[in-house]
Amino acid sequence: YTVPEGRTKPWGTAHAALAARKVVDGPFAIINADDYYGVGAFKTIYDYLSTHPDSEDCYEYTMVGYLLKNTVTENGSVARGVCTTDETGKLLDLTERTHIIPSMDGPLMTEDMQTYTRLSEDTVVSMNMWGFPAAMMQAIKDGFPKFLSEDVPKNPEKAEYFLPKVVDTQLSAGKAQVSVLTTPDKWYGVTYAADKPVVISA
Repeated sequence: YTVPEGRTKPWGTAHAALAARKVVDGPFAIINADDYYGVGAFKTIYDYLSTHPDSEDCYEYTMVGYLLKNTVTENGSVARGVCTTDETGKLLDLTERTHIIPSMDGPLMTEDMQTYTRLSEDTVVSMNMWGFPAAMMQAIKDGFPKFLSEDVPKNPEKAEYFLPKVVDTQLSAGKAQVSVLTTPDKWYGVTYAADKPVVISA
């Protein structure tokens, strides 16, 4: 494979996980390296992964979801993956909301920057804390050539192989289900320069 001319951007979160394939031999968790997730979230995902072995029929994936109110910043808008689950806590849909802002009456979201819809502060959102059986590495590996042949030609300099897309492909094919766990922990990330002092303090 020849890297497109001018491409300097990494290949995305799924490829970053794939880079660890030679050292992963059991269940594993994936997080964003530049975020702080809280002690409780790590315990929650560890407890799940250590009690849910691989299954050949349907892979048991998991994610730790956060309450929206624990992930927003006062310094501007944020993008969050809003989770919809069934009555048993299985993930049905993960919808990316690209513009969520704080307000005195709670978070507001917009798609067109004109019409705003209120979101519950307790809306569960994904902050990219995922848990997988070891077999997930094979699914990521299998999807990478398709990404290179189909997605990269459309956007050679910026196309990314996203982990949630691999999960969605597995869900759509009936090969996996995702249990959404929740944590009361506060999530910290530096979205804006003004967030840095808050994160350092936390």
